[in-house]
Amino acid sequence: MWDTLLIAFALMLVMEGMLPFLLPGMWREAFKKLTEAGDNQIRFIGLTSMLAGLLLLYLVN
Repeated sequence: MWDTLLIAFALMLVMEGMLPFLLPGMWREAFKKLTEAGDNQIRFIGLTSMLAGLLLLYLVN
């Protein structure tokens, strides 16, 4: 189980690093907008991301 968890974590890091590597200007603007967003907007983005991940896991299994 730890192997699968570490693989998932490694893939998440690869995906997280793709945008700043490929499009640093776009990433900077998106990050700047995110820092200006309110708490409720950030929570909604986090909730949406978690639900999308759960849906993807459900569909894969």
